[in-house]
Amino acid sequence: MPFRFGQILECKETQKQIVKRINDILEERLGIPRWNGKHDPLDSLIRTILSQNTNDRNRDRAYQFLKKKFPTWESVRRAGVSEISEAIKVGGLANQKGRRIKGLLNWIKEKHGDFNLDFMCRMPTEEVFKTFLPLKGVGVKTLAVVLMFACGRDIFPVDTHVHRVCRKLGLVPNPSTAEKTFYSMQNLIPEGKSYSLHLNMITFGRTICQARNPQCYRCFLFSECVFEDKVVYAQSA
Repeated sequence: MPFRFGQILECKETQKQIVKRINDILEERLGIPRWNGKHDPLDSLIRTILSQNTNDRNRDRAYQFLKKKFPTWESVRRAGVSEISEAIKVGGLANQKGRRIKGLLNWIKEKHGDFNLDFMCRMPTEEVFKTFLPLKGVGVKTLAVVLMFACGRDIFPVDTHVHRVCRKLGLVPNPSTAEKTFYSMQNLIPEGKSYSLHLNMITFGRTICQARNPQCYRCFLFSECVFEDKVVYAQSA
């Protein structure tokens, strides 16, 4: 699905107000995360591919092992898929991720001659999506993460935790896909608050609004939640 901000339906003001209120509550309870500054988009892109279907710890370990075995991206590109997969196996799905990383690096080298992706931070968001979405292993969430973390763009990535929290809070239709949630949420976020809301929703989703055992009894967004079983979970604590 190509990215077109123009295709996103106009949102009711009340929805925007709800999102602002939720963001304010999250910042009051969890703090206001601060962006650490611009860093290499390719590093961020590779880390995001490695993060698929694993946790942050294993992602970071896989990245460290990859860089230790292959000191440059050119050396990764020249390596066999089996060598790459062996280096990143701690992150899971190593063969799949190894093929995707090698394919990505081959594409970047062929198209741009080197591995400097700083131009991504200067491209309009729609152009970034149009250019990179056709690549294997590069999805909407991946590109949004790179643009936000590496480039500091005011864009709201939607991972598993954010998707679940948005549905529980009634911000998007349920059922919905993470990609649909991404497109639906972009025009709801207060200006300049995508980074803060993204990280705080992840923290909230990991610690309170968990997938298997939501901690409804201690949820400070209980009154905002539309989760049908929240009262049951709150009473079962």
